[in-house]
Amino acid sequence: MTWGCRGPTTAARQVPGLPVPRPAQLAWQQAGFGILFDYDLHLFDDVRYVQARNRREPPEDPGIFDPTALDTDQWLAAAAAAGARFAILTASHETGFRLWPSAANPFSVANTPWRGGRGDLVGEFVASCRRHGIEPGIYLGARWNARLQVLDFRVQPGSPLTQEAYNRLIEREVEEICTHYGPLFELWFDGGILTPQDGGPDVLPIFERHQPDCLYYHSDQRADARWGGTESGTVGDPCWATIDLAAARSKVWDAAKRELLSHGDPDGEDWCPAMADAPLRNHEWFWEPDDEHKLYPLEQLVEMYFASVGRNATLILGATPDRRGLVPDADFERLRELGRAVRAALGEPVASRAAEGSELVLDVPGDRPFDVVVLREDIRYGERVRAYVVEARLTGDTWNPIAGGTCIGHQRIHRLPATRAPQVRVRIERATATPLLRSFELRRSVS
Repeated sequence: MTWGCRGPTTAARQVPGLPVPRPAQLAWQQAGFGILFDYDLHLFDDVRYVQARNRREPPEDPGIFDPTALDTDQWLAAAAAAGARFAILTASHETGFRLWPSAANPFSVANTPWRGGRGDLVGEFVASCRRHGIEPGIYLGARWNARLQVLDFRVQPGSPLTQEAYNRLIEREVEEICTHYGPLFELWFDGGILTPQDGGPDVLPIFERHQPDCLYYHSDQRADARWGGTESGTVGDPCWATIDLAAARSKVWDAAKRELLSHGDPDGEDWCPAMADAPLRNHEWFWEPDDEHKLYPLEQLVEMYFASVGRNATLILGATPDRRGLVPDADFERLRELGRAVRAALGEPVASRAAEGSELVLDVPGDRPFDVVVLREDIRYGERVRAYVVEARLTGDTWNPIAGGTCIGHQRIHRLPATRAPQVRVRIERATATPLLRSFELRRSVS
């Protein structure tokens, strides 16, 4: 079949057994880029963060939490400047401190001097997201709780709570988050969350009842996305959205599992797209004073973007508001620079088209130069392409390959040397069903 002018027929779209995304997964992949804002009580204890210690020895006094200039609108302005489409807040992390006034847990902002004990950082964050047109998400740490002596989901001897009481506490907190702040974009459990079958809390029914359109990340009961296997901000090439979750849930962490998470599996039975995450400061998820030198160079951040968003994954960068409650000036500027650099690299559209079939030819208007090729499948109906080549007709009837690969998925971006050709085509060399490309686009970067 060659490319036609009409949209895909109903028959062409239906392929029994081909994995497809849930609506929340589709929205998450289409968003492509988010910012994780990392904030916790330990920023205020004048002790440099050490993860192993922080998981066991929390600051004892919540009263040290008192950011003097906290402004979540400034945070979201930084996210918008970077080009992020969603943002996530660490509403609870390893110390056990809660950034909302939890009725279930007094170790929270309600028992601090900040906002006179009447503050709600989660509420302020979600409201700022909505003012800036950015989807709000929440990160909940249940795997570690130094305050309650919980390590790797398990209540330790000496904890003030039993395992059952801790499970009920987590359920109540999840219900608070899922019911107090309106529709959320993503609920992220740090390191996943233990299932009831394994002795953990029963949070999935609460989530599904109150947040039906939200992405769930993740447990052995349900995983709407997967970690890409490293904190480098990149994934492998190719990177399929499909995977066998049974293999991904293996307790064995070895090179084979990391390879699976990074690349996915074209024959996988489950739709579970990859997340590529990295902190803006290498390798520092929470703010520390005088560490601006750890900011990733702009060039490396741009490469992260194209090695994640450009490879069918979703990029999440960690930002570090400081003790004042503001994204530091240097971090804000680096995020702004990233947004500008990505927009410049993607540049201006030269030619574009969507259709179905195995071959599409684009006429390049005015023989304009281009240096970016963007391909997108209509993933509502699954990943169908298994191999493709992009070719330019440079002289006469000779077609020369300029890009190619196996996985397209939601988005595959190729950056090229500046090229001129009157026509460019994409040929689908292998597919599991009729290919459905949402777009085949040529772009020209701008300086």
